[in-house]
Formats: sequence, C-alpha cells, structure tokens
Amino acid sequence: MDRPRPSDSDPSTRQKLILAGLFLSKFDNTGLKSLGFSSFTEAFNVIGYALGSQPASIKNYRDEFDPLFPNRRRGWHKRPMRQHCRQIYDGYNALDLADFTGLVRSFFGLGAEAGSATERFEESDGASSAFAQRLITGLAAERYFESIHSSLPIFRGLALENTTAFGCGYDFRLRTKPDGEFFAIEVKGLKGQSGTIALTEKEYAAASTMKERFFLFVVKNFCEAPSHAIFRNPIQSDLDFKRTQRMIIQTSWVTSV
Repeated sequence: MDRPRPSDSDPSTRQKLILAGLFLSKFDNTGLKSLGFSSFTEAFNVIGYALGSQPASIKNYRDEFDPLFPNRRRGWHKRPMRQHCRQIYDGYNALDLADFTGLVRSFFGLGAEAGSATERFEESDGASSAFAQRLITGLAAERYFESIHSSLPIFRGLALENTTAFGCGYDFRLRTKPDGEFFAIEVKGLKGQSGTIALTEKEYAAASTMKERFFLFVVKNFCEAPSHAIFRNPIQSDLDFKRTQRMIIQTSWVTSV
C-alpha cells in the first residue's frame, strides 16, 4: 500500500527541511545549479536561514539520504533511516528535477514567477541565480537577523516586530517602550564578504528622517560563513551612497470592446 504523502499545500518547516535535504542528495550538483547555488555550503546557509532553521539541519538531512543515491558521499550509512525521513522519501522521491525544483522554490513564495519549473531550469543560469540571490537578499538575511538580534548588546531586551509586509521603508521595529519610541532595522544580504547594497527611495527617506534610530544590518558571506555588520544612521556614516536612476519600459496590448 502506498504511504500517504505529506500535504503539498502547507508542509511543516521540518518537512521543508527534510525535502530540501532529499533534493540536494538526489540531484547533487545538478540540484545546486537548478537553484542557483555555487556550493553546498552556500545552499545550507541560505536555505537553512530562509526556513528559520540552522544550516546544519539541511546538511544533516542531506546526509541522511546520501546512502540511497550514487554520489561521492557516504552519509549516515551506519544507522537505519529515521521513520519521518523514510516517509518523505517514499512520498517525494519519484519527482523529477523540474518538479522537485519547483516544489523547493514554492517554499519561499517564488515558485511561479518565471514560468514553469522546466522552463526555469532550461533557461541560462540567470533565472536560477536570481532565485538564490533573492533568498540571500531577502528571507535568509531577515531570518538570520531574527535569530541573532537578541544576543546583540545594542538590541538586547527590545521587543521585535516584523514590518516587511507594511512597506514602511524598513524590515523590523525594535521597541524601546511598549507603545513609544522604536528603532528601525533594514536588513540586506550579500553572497560574499563585500558587495553592493541598494536602498530604495522609501528606505533612504526613512533612514534620512529617523537618523540615529535607523540601523542598516548587513548579513555577509552566505557562500561560506555568514557574519554581519551594523550601520547606525547609515546616511551619515562612512558609507558613500550614490543616487542612481533606471527607466523601465513596460509594454501592454490594448483593445476596444
């Protein structure tokens, strides 16, 4: 009798972690390329933090499945596979690369933005790299901040509020008083130790207005070992922001009815 497949519509965080591990074990370097990652370390860091977990969780689940696939790694070959991992394997191992890639992308709300999973994979590396880059500059960096902010002396003891859905020019509020003054935190992520950080017009305006109450939190080096740098009042800091403008041409088709 077939085992029941866990719900595709709303898998739990643990199921997502296990599925990511299964994907990386089964498809190996081809799977990395399909998601736009340059190494397993980068994939562990980005997917782990983006799912609100630790990079080691993704690695451990990949190693759990490695004995079942013909790759260079031996994985956890000295013990039986855990039952909850076996259930995920039985339910999802039949997925091909395109469908499995689409499933993993869907965990982050980015699965349907550029056509089907097959179309995205068969394109040049641009679409896949963009997917990885969006995780780095978005979810992974934000979840990193959420996981570490309470351990930082400057933010310790403050109440955290996620404002990413509010469009207010920053990602988080940290309140110094229940309904009073707060710090604004804008989080950015970088693949390597250095790179370019861009503030939108709204983010720049918020930083200019709030001054000492605005922090730019930059998470660096997702490709190896993530670390961070904090810039208070970034507009007046050593950072040298230059204004750039880009014109976007949008094409549409109209008709009369």
